[in-house]
Amino acid sequence: MSGAGAPQAETLEASGLRLVIIAASWHEQVMNGLLDGALRAAQASGVASPRVIRVPGTFELPVAAARLAPEYDAVVALGVVIRGGTPHFDYVCQAATVGLTDVAVRTGVPIGFGVLTCDNEQQAIDRAGLPGSAEDKGFEATHAALQTALVLRG
Repeated sequence: MSGAGAPQAETLEASGLRLVIIAASWHEQVMNGLLDGALRAAQASGVASPRVIRVPGTFELPVAAARLAPEYDAVVALGVVIRGGTPHFDYVCQAATVGLTDVAVRTGVPIGFGVLTCDNEQQAIDRAGLPGSAEDKGFEATHAALQTALVLRG
């Protein structure tokens, strides 16, 4: 499991930060878990009312992040891409990764990368923060974005 070696999440005080969570719509069960985790992390950090935006899929995350980042202190991008029988998986994963990285570097706004890129649905479920999941990537991505925003404010 990819979580080996992860640092222990510290409690954050981020109540003054403006946060937007952009979530794709494909793979509803997994996305619901990711979004729930992101909202739990926001609440645990004192961000009472993060804005939640839904986009059709993972490919649309960068354009939404680019438009919204200037209005927020932190952005969280949540998506799921599961490998199929064509190269589509590779193109979508690369576009999301490069696009979100570009937005973060260009705007200076931290983006929590909560995009699962999995070989199969079970791998996604194991990372979605659902009951029985080994990891909670929605929570982790939100925590990382908020922590980075606090560091940059520092």
